[in-house]
Amino acid sequence: MKKKLVSGLLVMAMTGSLLAGCGNGGSDGGSSAASSDSGSTEAASDDGAAAETEAASDDGAAETGSKDGSYDLTLYTINSTDEDFPDWLANVEGATGLKINVIAAPTDSDTRQQKITTILSTGDASVDILEINDEMSASFKNSGWLEGLNDTVMTEDIRGEFPQGYVADMITDKNGQIIGVPGYSGYLAFWVNQQILDEVGITSLDTKEDFMKYLETASGDGRYGYGGSWEKTYVFNEIAQFVNMFGGDYLDWTNPANREAMEFIHEMVEKGYTPIDQIADKYEQMNPKFNDGKYGSLFMWGLGTDYDKAGMLGADKIHMAMVPQLSDQKYIFTDSWSYVLNTASQNKDAAIKFLQYMASEEGMKASYEAFDRYPARKDVAAKVVPDTDPAKEMYSRYANECVVKGRPMLPQTMEFISAMGTIFQSYVKDEITLDEFCAKAQEYVETYNN
Repeated sequence: MKKKLVSGLLVMAMTGSLLAGCGNGGSDGGSSAASSDSGSTEAASDDGAAAETEAASDDGAAETGSKDGSYDLTLYTINSTDEDFPDWLANVEGATGLKINVIAAPTDSDTRQQKITTILSTGDASVDILEINDEMSASFKNSGWLEGLNDTVMTEDIRGEFPQGYVADMITDKNGQIIGVPGYSGYLAFWVNQQILDEVGITSLDTKEDFMKYLETASGDGRYGYGGSWEKTYVFNEIAQFVNMFGGDYLDWTNPANREAMEFIHEMVEKGYTPIDQIADKYEQMNPKFNDGKYGSLFMWGLGTDYDKAGMLGADKIHMAMVPQLSDQKYIFTDSWSYVLNTASQNKDAAIKFLQYMASEEGMKASYEAFDRYPARKDVAAKVVPDTDPAKEMYSRYANECVVKGRPMLPQTMEFISAMGTIFQSYVKDEITLDEFCAKAQEYVETYNN
């Protein structure tokens, strides 16, 4: 059974190139470290974001730290090429009293995921702490390869400050153990073009009626009220976001709210509120169109680097807005990379000390200052992020007014993402019916949930 599990995960790791990924929170998801690797986060950063601030070595061989082996733990990290990494490391070592050996994670997402899978699945004790993305969390959290942290790090007084939906969805195993410390928060934010809002006289996007009115009035003459990144390995984020907003369950396609969400998306295409040709677009193609005024609104990871570079970021131009409420509550996704503890580690006391610091106010402040990683703890964000940060107000509102969740992923994450994207494209092109889409989607949930 274990061989079957390891084999399946290795295959999944090698096929992980379905993304440009949700993973570089880049300077965007509030993080200069990567987010996830699916067409949601690594690509999720506005600048296409696969260039995560990881280590430069593709074989993960680059090391820093003690050369004589007299270190307390080994950290496998994506951040070692960041120019502020040496200062961050010095801060962590000074605060914890630990000597930390650093191994640079490969920059290539497929290679990285394959190597991390191999380290954990083989019981390799040479690495104590690893940084993993949401896709890896979904695949590894029930494998027994990661140490539970409820009693040592993510204690009751600490865990309540993290996004509860994210913690439950992404880093809690089947036994209720939290297996990671989120390194930051990066929301799939709702972005609007204020110039278009002003032009059409829309002042509120709070309700479904408001949103529909904006879609209608903003669309026409080659412009669309809504734009998406609908390439098959990226559209996962969009489908899941609309299902959430309608109060559905992405892993239960018998839920009537899921159908309502899909009908809404189809209607946007049918009525000309969003273009069908965006099924070829990743974030790299979507963002320039948004800058050029082709779209009135969209969902996007990050803090708006592409918009800023184009001179289009600002309260009177392109900016974050509150998510429209399309059902009983407002829903939003956050993503992160998390620090996890290898169960094979022989340095668990030191590793736990490191993780406790990462979860603390001081540790999160250090990561924020070094990597621009927006603190995952809302109490820390309120204290350390300056009021002049344009993301602070909306990120704070997201944390307090929305149901914050992690993206719905299954153990065979990449296969699931690609399969759902393929049938989504068939559905919006009217090649299959809604009934056929929902039946196929439920089949994929059952197929890839093992």
